[in-house]
Amino acid sequence: MNLNLSGHHVDLTPALREYVHEKLKRVERHFDHLISAEIVLTVEKDRQKAEATVHASGADLHAEATEGDMYAAIDRLMDKLDRQTRRHKEKVRDHHQEEAHKRMTIQ
Repeated sequence: MNLNLSGHHVDLTPALREYVHEKLKRVERHFDHLISAEIVLTVEKDRQKAEATVHASGADLHAEATEGDMYAAIDRLMDKLDRQTRRHKEKVRDHHQEEAHKRMTIQ
């Protein structure tokens, strides 16, 4: 997956980059058809904001989170993305095979 990480009014330290990369692995684990991700970390006064747009096969997922701490904002962002990818994966799954299997077991 192609990752584009940028910061607005924040220095992207290697520790912050590594933290985002590790958290994104959780999202990839649930849905392996992710093409690219653009993540923007922003600091505005006392608000720390993380937002992401993930391009997956069949959908573009967007989420954002605002917290007092950047690491907490990243955690909440990844939770939202994780939920969206699981929901998208469920929609993409072929339900017709499940219906046929259920009919076969009933007869």
